[in-house]
Amino acid sequence: MASAEQFSVLVEVRLRQGIADPQGATIERALPALGLTGVTGMRAGKAFRFEIAAPSEGEARAQATVVADRLLANPVIEESSVTVTPLGPAGAGSAA
Repeated sequence: MASAEQFSVLVEVRLRQGIADPQGATIERALPALGLTGVTGMRAGKAFRFEIAAPSEGEARAQATVVADRLLANPVIEESSVTVTPLGPAGAGSAA
């Protein structure tokens, strides 16, 4: 069995295109009060960061995708993206 590596994971979850985003709309309406008139298309989302110990980056990505798809995002109205970054050997300490 290969030794485990530690990976940092970022999962970004956002509403699918075509789904109303009242939070994004509220933020966008407030921007002119800050003198920011060129910002459009504001969409709100959420980000989750965690670490995974796995034998490879591919396995870490597969595990993170399961977490994103089954726990963090509602697949009916949301989509997610997963970013995996190698940290080094598992047990060597956390960068978080």
